Amino acid sequence: MKSTAKKRPVSADAIARRADQNKDVSMHFTGKGKMMPPIQRVNVDFSFDMLSELDRAAEALNVSRQAVIKGFVRQALDQHYLAQKARRAG
Repeated sequence: MKSTAKKRPVSADAIARRADQNKDVSMHFTGKGKMMPPIQRVNVDFSFDMLSELDRAAEALNVSRQAVIKGFVRQALDQHYLAQKARRAG
């Protein structure tokens, strides 16, 4: 009888360790994904009140503060681009 147990996913750190040891890691890649640009860290200063608001939003959405900040920045940029497009069309 064939086992139906699912294999546990291998962490990126584990794959990186294998690659550092010059071991074959090609079985972990399908070639179907897209390359993501490297992440860049930034420091942003927030007032205590704004951090409190962000924390309340994060708690209400059950996500991290970082996820809230990223989501709000994405929404603001999308609105900015839509407003630019509307100004050009108008």
